[in-house]
Amino acid sequence: MSDLDSVTSLTGEPAATILLAEDDPVTRMLMTRFLKKAGYEVDAVANGSEALDHMMKRYYPMLVTDWEMPEMDGVALCKAVRNMQLDGYVYALLLTARDSKEHIIAGLEAGADDYLIKPVHEAELIARLNAGRRILNLEHSLRAANQRNRILSITDALTGAYNRRYLMEQLPRELERCRRYAYPLSVLMCDVDHFKKINDVRGHAAGDEVLQQFAARTQKSIRSTSDWVARYGGEEFLVVLPETPHDGALHVAEKLRDLIAATPFPTRNGDCAVTASFGVASTGPNGPDISLKVDKLIRAADECLYQSKQNGRNRSSGQEVELTMTLKALG
Repeated sequence: MSDLDSVTSLTGEPAATILLAEDDPVTRMLMTRFLKKAGYEVDAVANGSEALDHMMKRYYPMLVTDWEMPEMDGVALCKAVRNMQLDGYVYALLLTARDSKEHIIAGLEAGADDYLIKPVHEAELIARLNAGRRILNLEHSLRAANQRNRILSITDALTGAYNRRYLMEQLPRELERCRRYAYPLSVLMCDVDHFKKINDVRGHAAGDEVLQQFAARTQKSIRSTSDWVARYGGEEFLVVLPETPHDGALHVAEKLRDLIAATPFPTRNGDCAVTASFGVASTGPNGPDISLKVDKLIRAADECLYQSKQNGRNRSSGQEVELTMTLKALG
């Protein structure tokens, strides 16, 4: 999942889903029926071990558990849940016949958010679950806001591509991962041809529209699961292609070059014919050498981009950094 997709997944409120752990079959059936009637989705299990197994397979925002159960009791279950890495917070409600202060404190310290003394009064149970949902909604909103702020910090405001900060943080990780698993890594440096002329003739607002559409066309034409685009500066973008050998990267560059040139870019001041030049730099097919650094890879792509521009623009040039420094120009 991409960073932007992860924000989208947080925009709604968490589902009203309860995992109920209750060893008594009659009580389990009656509580399940009652909770479903109150509008909750319920998965019911007979003990803490089964509940923990369910938690490992699916995220449940709410847990209602009896204290005394075979195999794993409610207190042990709450402790185990608090030690898990889950998709969100779990509101845990502990049901117990133990009404001493010591037992209540022990349950809360184990990770329960609230408790009810058995026999459970249905109206009170729903009231406490509704309070739990308010807490979950607040936590959900906070996580969504934090994630939005993170996206804003790594995204170029104009184009929606990643910004240079993200590029310089993430590209070294990509390089190291490809080195560890002996995968090739390629980068494309791309530059909008004669962009100053676009700004001068059609205005800076139209130039901004061209950059936005350039980034959008590029992002839609690469693998969404692994490849990514960053705005390097001005009208320059860097496309990162993990697990892509040199020949494959040259093919991607040519595909993007054709896509950019094929259809004019609509702007507020009329359609604008746009072309772009590309520089391709790749590691060897078995991954980057231990001595290869990010700045060298970017510099190699920039040199190839310069070669493309020197040869007339609207073309791709490339080099395999560790095997040869010979430029391979594509007309």
